[in-house]
Amino acid sequence: MSTIEEYDCIVIGAGVQGSFTACQLAKQSRKTLLLEQFVLPHTRGSSHGQTRIIRKAYMQDFYTHMMEECYELWAQLEREAGIKLFRQTGLLVMGPENSESYQLIKNTLQKNKVPMAILNHDNFCQHIPNVNLAVGNGAVVDLTAGVLYADRALKTVQGQFQKLGGVIRDKEKVIDIKPGPVVTVSTSAGVYRANRVVITAGPWANRLLAHTGLQLPLEVVKINVCYWKEKVPGSYDVKKRFPCFLLTEGEETKDHIYGLPSNEYPGLMKICYHMGSETDPDQRDKQTDRSDIDILKRFIARCFPGLVPEPAVVESCLYTLTPDDHFVLDCHPSYSNIVIGAGFSGHGFKFGPIIGKLLCELSLGEVPSYDLSPFRIRRFQDKTKSAL
Repeated sequence: MSTIEEYDCIVIGAGVQGSFTACQLAKQSRKTLLLEQFVLPHTRGSSHGQTRIIRKAYMQDFYTHMMEECYELWAQLEREAGIKLFRQTGLLVMGPENSESYQLIKNTLQKNKVPMAILNHDNFCQHIPNVNLAVGNGAVVDLTAGVLYADRALKTVQGQFQKLGGVIRDKEKVIDIKPGPVVTVSTSAGVYRANRVVITAGPWANRLLAHTGLQLPLEVVKINVCYWKEKVPGSYDVKKRFPCFLLTEGEETKDHIYGLPSNEYPGLMKICYHMGSETDPDQRDKQTDRSDIDILKRFIARCFPGLVPEPAVVESCLYTLTPDDHFVLDCHPSYSNIVIGAGFSGHGFKFGPIIGKLLCELSLGEVPSYDLSPFRIRRFQDKTKSAL
């Protein structure tokens, strides 16, 4: 029989949240194992792709507060690794001037004194060429926002973890978790024991939590990640200081539409619909719904006249949604030495360093650096009770 390897902590899932958590645990001198079911790097989950938006523009104060420190932690990782992970571009937020979502974002930026610019219909075209601002829409720019180089960031934090003595085992699917004062984790290749386990398994979270008698209200959806060709090369280029953007709601939809300047594919701009269709993460390509692309085509024809309104490249990404779109950052209700990070709802990547810090604090039994009440599991149970 093969020997059982012992660790202080095991982190299951080597996406951005798990990798930052493992790195934080290793910084605290904990002997840490990071497990990943697929060969790294891979494109099967929610952390792949070359770019993500980083921003302080949120409807809720608590996210804006967390992002203050998060920017510092991203900069710290850049310094430690000597690698550029962030490019400041600004984030253009557009939406109906009198709508709740647009007003909340604008108010949160102002209240938290985030560097910003308010645009109007008179000066909009001067600052943002090749974009049509709809009548009745407001526009504000979060000047601190920009682009994170996602693939590079993930590889960097995993490298830092290994430099600290951390162990990564990829191509090891977890097949069983036995809770207890010491948790036993069995994989397709071995058996491991640790005093503490952190589950950051993205779309596969509930499959792992089933071993612990817990299921969370998580919905996995497939997002079509679309790239749109510039009619005139360079019109929306990051090098020409074109910003990222977020449309809070519009003619076509009540859901967000977001975009990043032309960068990873020369001459192509990434614009996506912030919602998808439910899917099985192991059979994602069975999901062929393209209704989101039809919405985007109409939006681009109306607002981005410099783009061909037909996607040139379509990739995919998985979101794991909670009912309120807020994360799950909590200890297991029955086993305090099992910590859960889940339900990042398509907006978690930028928070990676701070989520890693918080999950590390929870795992070590420390008081969390932030109020985690918006992220506790009991909020789902409380809502269930109130509905009875």
